[in-house]
Amino acid sequence: MKILISGSTGTVGTHLINAISSDSFEIWRLVRSRAGGDNLIFWDPEGGRVDDPDLLEGFDAAVHLSGENIVGRWTKKKKNSIRRSRVLSTRYLVSLFSGLQNPPKTFICASAIGYYGDRGEERLTERSAVGSGFLPDVCHEWENEANKASDLGVRVINLRTGAVLSLKGGMLGSLLPLFKMGLGGVVGSGGQYISWVSIEDLSRIIVYLLEHGEVTGPVNAVSPNPVTNKQFTATLATVLRKPAWFAVPAFAIRLFFGEMGRYTMLASSMVFPEKLISSGYEFLHEDLGSALEDIILR
Repeated sequence: MKILISGSTGTVGTHLINAISSDSFEIWRLVRSRAGGDNLIFWDPEGGRVDDPDLLEGFDAAVHLSGENIVGRWTKKKKNSIRRSRVLSTRYLVSLFSGLQNPPKTFICASAIGYYGDRGEERLTERSAVGSGFLPDVCHEWENEANKASDLGVRVINLRTGAVLSLKGGMLGSLLPLFKMGLGGVVGSGGQYISWVSIEDLSRIIVYLLEHGEVTGPVNAVSPNPVTNKQFTATLATVLRKPAWFAVPAFAIRLFFGEMGRYTMLASSMVFPEKLISSGYEFLHEDLGSALEDIILR
């Protein structure tokens, strides 16, 4: 299978390439840097440039993982970068597909469970409506651009990813230094739900979707067992054998992180992978405790 991957230097992209490098896959990477290497195609999505469009012919699948990190104060400039990096790159990539004689048969485009917004204890599946706010608006626009590829006969999957557990980034990578020093604790009320997925499962889910052509549309890439912030904190502290007594009040999150903290760290999304389960996907990590032990202690 010949696969084109954007965002290949990020946490997810790097792990995915390492996971699928085998005789079964021929991997090409869309890159923004002209650094040397094999199977590279240079592009500038916001500038609307690609070195050689003919190299995009004949791929079995494209996996689009590019996007500005949402962590940081959401200034007007930062929010614009978050949106543009997702929406414009997806729009440009689909426009490139439209000019090909043989566009990819499958297009897996990253999205996020931010699509649902802050929904408390509501049970959320792929059939749930879009939420309200900045992140839901971005995800909705992002997915709409990806879905335009279906007009070309391409199978489109909107990969709504939860909090990715990895030592090399994301929520867990940020929390580990504090928890290892015994400075971890509950954030806000601790009742907000975290829908998570291990980096190993996320890579396996992408490969699964590449190989199962019957699955299409939005797919929640999360464990079937979301947990509250309080449960996550207790489980991580237990795995590390450290105390977690330092609670961070909601007002401090809003003060130091602004809008980003309010709509990420304090938001609640209880999301379930209904489509993956019904299609037969078997999770490597269903339980948070075993996932953290495998990731941290192995």
